[in-house]
Amino acid sequence: MPEEIFKMPRMAKVEYDGLVEEQYVCRIAFKGETHPYIAPFIYVFDGRFMYFLSTNYGKKVKHFRDNPFVTVEIEHYSPDLSAFSFVALPGRLVQVEDRDQKRAVREMFVNLIKSKSLSSNVLSALGHSPQEPVEVLLLDEKSSVWKLAGVKVDEILGLKSQSL
Repeated sequence: MPEEIFKMPRMAKVEYDGLVEEQYVCRIAFKGETHPYIAPFIYVFDGRFMYFLSTNYGKKVKHFRDNPFVTVEIEHYSPDLSAFSFVALPGRLVQVEDRDQKRAVREMFVNLIKSKSLSSNVLSALGHSPQEPVEVLLLDEKSSVWKLAGVKVDEILGLKSQSL
């Protein structure tokens, strides 16, 4: 008689919402040409939508323009992997065009970088020199603001390690 395959427990909505709120680094999977293209991003979450700053160059921009449907993956794990969780959020990236909304999102990024005491090296992932002050994100648009939209609750996959 074959052994039954162990399946990881699913996360409840409150659990994966908490994961999205507490983390700030994710990976975005784009369709790509022949293979999926995965890129790391920092993000901010306003309680409803996730927002990303994307440099205005590179493969991710081409893939976004070719097909904005993506999956965003966020994870958390203990150093020894005794506890871990992840959530995959399929949706569609939308470029934010409204000036006030872009400014508000950029302010959220400045606040995130300051509140988490992130290294100024993070600015290099956003199209800026690490020698620039973080407030440069408010003044210069070397990056676009993207929003994850169209996420359907029944398509979200959140899994976690078994509680001991």
